[in-house]
Amino acid sequence: MRGASGERQRREPSAPGGVFLDSSENPPPLHPRELTMADLVFVTATIAVFALVALIAKGVAKL
Repeated sequence: MRGASGERQRREPSAPGGVFLDSSENPPPLHPRELTMADLVFVTATIAVFALVALIAKGVAKL
């Protein structure tokens, strides 16, 4: 397949079924609610990791 500039565009299969996607295609934009949920999950996981580290540090200090 040739692009507007006449050069050949690289095409890669997106799935084993042989479906090809043009490398110039952009993925659909994420909905703002999806981004908010991803942020919420990240913040929750970060707080959980710090809480776990604090519990481990407290247990090691008792040894």
